[in-house]
Amino acid sequence: MIGAVSSSSSSLSRPWPAPTVDSPVRAKVSAPGSKSQTSRALLLAALAVDQHTEVAVSGAPESRDTALMVNAVQALGVRVVLAGERIVLGGRGNPGRFLGGGTVDCGLAGTVMRFVPPAAMLADGPVRFDGDPRARERPMGPVLGALRALGGQIETTSAGDALPFTLHGVGGLPGGEVTLDASASSQFISGLLLSGAAYDKGLTVTHDGQPLPSLPHIAMTVDMLRAADVEVDDFESNRWVVRPGPITARDWTIEPDLSNAAVFLAAAAATAGRVVIAGWPSESTQPGAAILSILRRFGCTVALTDGGMAVSGPATLAGIDVDLHEVGELAPTVAALAGLASGSSRLRGIGHLRGHETDRLAALATELTALGAQVDQTEDGLVIHPGVPRALKDRPWRAYADHRMATAGALLGLVVPGIEIDDIGCTAKTIPDFPARWSALVAGDSADIKADTKGAAG
Repeated sequence: MIGAVSSSSSSLSRPWPAPTVDSPVRAKVSAPGSKSQTSRALLLAALAVDQHTEVAVSGAPESRDTALMVNAVQALGVRVVLAGERIVLGGRGNPGRFLGGGTVDCGLAGTVMRFVPPAAMLADGPVRFDGDPRARERPMGPVLGALRALGGQIETTSAGDALPFTLHGVGGLPGGEVTLDASASSQFISGLLLSGAAYDKGLTVTHDGQPLPSLPHIAMTVDMLRAADVEVDDFESNRWVVRPGPITARDWTIEPDLSNAAVFLAAAAATAGRVVIAGWPSESTQPGAAILSILRRFGCTVALTDGGMAVSGPATLAGIDVDLHEVGELAPTVAALAGLASGSSRLRGIGHLRGHETDRLAALATELTALGAQVDQTEDGLVIHPGVPRALKDRPWRAYADHRMATAGALLGLVVPGIEIDDIGCTAKTIPDFPARWSALVAGDSADIKADTKGAAG
């Protein structure tokens, strides 16, 4: 259950040997719940409940990021009851306000370190934030600067605006208008919007900077706010207005995580196999749905079947030129496939990934080069010239404590013998028990694969 997931980094003491297949992968699998939806639902539920209400979040992934967000709202005084993938949040001791005096462990979860501080301004005392060593390197300035501009008091202990820091809550925030540069992460915008309705005057947020990455994630935030009866005006580009008012206490059902599902679908592409993801939603605001159109460009066949979303891989992967600015989280999976393609690929619009769990561009370039590819880093992405894949010698594939780097290595391991992942445990951040799920994928069950389709999808 979620409560059993440690809020500290999980890793295995020995490198994990990635399974290699000698025939196409054929499997039907289920993806864990959406991390992005879960984080937003838990925070909206925490903001909505009072002494007399409860909110249930069903289908939450039993992952480290979920555990960190659960622990965060508990630190603010919200009662939480865990039952597997169902989380019930109860009333706060002080209606409309959070408790102060607690500490929030952000781990390496961007959603916790950027979503929770705006809500913690409603606490009736100080709230301290810290996280993993790498988390202290991740940018926090835009959201902390915005909170200061709105009247918040923040004490930092580092040279710049980064973890660790302490927010000094006084039970509320005046709100109003704020302008920030969120080009490093859309999470800065989403974090402010999620709590904006609880501020006295609501909140108007304007982005002023380079193009925003991952706009679909902001669209998800707006959709979920509206589902909780919060009035949001987003008709003007790069400007969002959240009206003050109550957040409705409603239950949430979490969709499968389409970004996490991407690496399982990519297994079909890498091995000329066929993989079906059960429960794929017919419509979704999740950015991860873009993996379908990207896989088509590699040469895959994508279709909706009676059993779920199905991808069939081609005999040979084509090189692609793709802009991933809106879906940077897919970049490690796409880069791994590009390393197996018949021609060169260019991944654009992902310069902001240098500030994620690790510098993903440098990490991908280093690891793919070690496998025989030639990789050039550009200002906004990667150019990947695949070579003849070779086993790594004298070292494992390095995950850099980054869950998506680890899963990219596992994907390549399907067709490149001898790959070992140095820290497969970091996948617990978003995919519960990834090694067992991946082994089940490799084992497959062709009886579950249906060829009948309802229609193409892209």
